[in-house]
Amino acid sequence: MSEPSKRPDSSERHEAIDISDFAYAATGARVRRLTMPDGSHWFPAVDVCKELGHTNSRQALADHVPEGHREILETVTGAYGLSIPAGREWRRDLNLISLQGLIHLVNACTKPACAPFKQWAAEVIETVQRDGSYTLEEAEVQPAEPGAPIAYAMPEQVAEAIVRLEAHNLQLDEELANGQRKSIELQQETLALQHESLTLQREMLATQKATLAVQQAMVRAMERIADRLDALVPGRWTPGERGRELPTTASVLADWRQRLSVTEDVWAVAVVIAPVLVETGELREPLESIAARTGLSVHRVNECLRLLRKHACIRSRGGAEDGAPVYVLHQA
Repeated sequence: MSEPSKRPDSSERHEAIDISDFAYAATGARVRRLTMPDGSHWFPAVDVCKELGHTNSRQALADHVPEGHREILETVTGAYGLSIPAGREWRRDLNLISLQGLIHLVNACTKPACAPFKQWAAEVIETVQRDGSYTLEEAEVQPAEPGAPIAYAMPEQVAEAIVRLEAHNLQLDEELANGQRKSIELQQETLALQHESLTLQREMLATQKATLAVQQAMVRAMERIADRLDALVPGRWTPGERGRELPTTASVLADWRQRLSVTEDVWAVAVVIAPVLVETGELREPLESIAARTGLSVHRVNECLRLLRKHACIRSRGGAEDGAPVYVLHQA
């Protein structure tokens, strides 16, 4: 790619082969170029050496380019009173080579891509040696403007080199486009996989929540079953008291003594019903049976039971099928 430069008007000078095409065919790349007011062309040595495969540009210049065709940038531009082009890559000490210097480096290059240009250069020398001159063929289509310079056909080897290079560049562009397209497709597939993974994680989380809810429901159901067993199995405490020590007749009677002022009648009834309540969990004995065992009247037995209920010693659970009242221990 050429840099902006001062070039003479086309009416003063005309190149038979465009310098950009010439350098492109010679090196296989669009290298930077400075064109001086007198029409001479200079190229950064580092650019040319890089494209031609010379790993050591200074050594390549010393080995293949005569001193008259290599110079530093400051000297070249200073000879014409020009300033150094802007940009970090255009340093004052940058090594430049002339067009002949470029051809010298191409001739020293062993890359197969340089072969057509080198063959054309050899053909030019052979023709000059044989015929005394070398002339380009005029192009089939000439400029229509009056006084316009003659247009020449590009040498076959140079044209083939440019066509081959452009085809190679098109292939590289196509490969780059294919690579970018595959990269985009891969990114899209990756995003799709990530989306599927996120969806699966959400489903797993929902399943875990549902499982936890089922487990919690099972725990609550088991607790309800345990509560019912506590109520049905004689001698078991109510759900709120599960885990406490089971009461004994002595502990129940001692608790009752603290709850109320026990009279002889009440104590007689307590001594009869306490063992039954502790051992079976409930009392279903008719009042007449308790009266017979205590020697008290049925009315007095009923009064004693009412007093025990009042002081939260026992509590009623309705009646049995035979009509007898049902009592259980009152557990705080």
